[in-house]
Amino acid sequence: MAELAGLVQRLEVAVGRLEAMSGGGGSSGGSGVVSAYVEAYDELIAGPVAQYIALSQKIGGDVQKHAEMMKQGFSCQRQLLVTASSSQKPSDDAMKSLLAPVSKVIEQVQTFREQNRSSPLFNHLSAISESVPALGWLAVAPKPGPYVKEMQDAAMFYTNRVLKDYKDKDKTHVDWVKAYLSIWTELQNYIKQHHTTGLSWSKTGPVASASSAPPSAPGGRAPPPPGPPPPPMDLGQSSSGGVSGPDGRGALFASINKGADITKGLRHVSDKEKTHKNPGLRSQGGPAHTGPKPFSSPKQPATAAAPARKLPPVLELDGKKWKVENHEGVQNLVISDTELKQVVYAYKCSNSTLQVKGKLNSITVDNCKKMGLVFDDVVGIVEVINCKDVKIQVTGKVPTISINKTDGCHVYLSEGSLSCEIVSAKSSEMNVLVPGKDGDYTEIPVPEQFKTVWDGRKLVTTATEIAG
Repeated sequence: MAELAGLVQRLEVAVGRLEAMSGGGGSSGGSGVVSAYVEAYDELIAGPVAQYIALSQKIGGDVQKHAEMMKQGFSCQRQLLVTASSSQKPSDDAMKSLLAPVSKVIEQVQTFREQNRSSPLFNHLSAISESVPALGWLAVAPKPGPYVKEMQDAAMFYTNRVLKDYKDKDKTHVDWVKAYLSIWTELQNYIKQHHTTGLSWSKTGPVASASSAPPSAPGGRAPPPPGPPPPPMDLGQSSSGGVSGPDGRGALFASINKGADITKGLRHVSDKEKTHKNPGLRSQGGPAHTGPKPFSSPKQPATAAAPARKLPPVLELDGKKWKVENHEGVQNLVISDTELKQVVYAYKCSNSTLQVKGKLNSITVDNCKKMGLVFDDVVGIVEVINCKDVKIQVTGKVPTISINKTDGCHVYLSEGSLSCEIVSAKSSEMNVLVPGKDGDYTEIPVPEQFKTVWDGRKLVTTATEIAG
């Protein structure tokens, strides 16, 4: 099936080349033949791109949908190469319009990945999404090749995870990774040979325009053309009734050339005509000048605050890190399959409860509100940073709990964690609850106020007693 799909892809490329040779708009200088670098690009599509699409169809699901978007992107890129091979380089505004279809595909590919975070093929989607900006090499100068290499490297993190998950399960996914990465490797070789310092435009033919742009990806449209430029300034006119025209400027220069005699035309102002010596004159005529005003920042027009962007919730294992992000009102978050080398990072969760089972390295709770955390054993540290109203309960052991920049933190210790060290800074409303023999907890506040005195040799700091 994969071989058949690859054959169909190569046939599509061949048909496109025949249409271009028959005068379908892909000629170079009117010769009726596509340029050499368009033919080289066709070989790239017929090779690794066709193989990648065929394997994506074999895997199916979200990977196949992603591949259809990528296929559209390479098609838009080819049409722009055809335009460049027969046209001169356009203006920046026209170039933006020409690149709009490729940009739209890049946006669609990345959006599809964000909308399918729960997909079982999420690593595949992430590998494509992280590297798809490589299609924008057409707008990169003077080093488009290294740019593609950077985008390829960005995909390696996720392709390695695909290889790890499927190397002993399904060889199709392994071949898919190799085919996809080979696209960017071959594209770098192609750029090095034909577009070393940027997209090569024809030195003859018409200047490319926005109308030369290939059709947009489905649902996309090119940006609107820019408005007309402002009219040029007329330096011979003055809006304040000053010197205007060549005659006025000539009179000005003639008066300047008088030298010291220029002051002979000035009229002497008597004390009676001076406003600072005659307060009665200040109420007459225009307002008196009282000197410069103190500096004040200009008032900004009031604008409505933009609504905060709501990010999708995340609960996933990324390498050795469990990510728990953006959950709101979820009381049954559970992480059970843990290992000693793993860490948990909870970020921007509110009104939620997280339970971590097993023994692991460390836990961090960052920027959370009204968050509950229950865990078994931590061999390193539990950190609470920038939080409000959080509750932490340890059922096993933990050596250190750190509380920083937090308002409201309740720590429930177990019998096995009574030797835990609690380090706090810039925090308030902290309480440690210690279990008693009858199972009830005794609440003990953590000091927030300190007293420091000089004993003659050094500063001595002690916690003040908290009344109540």
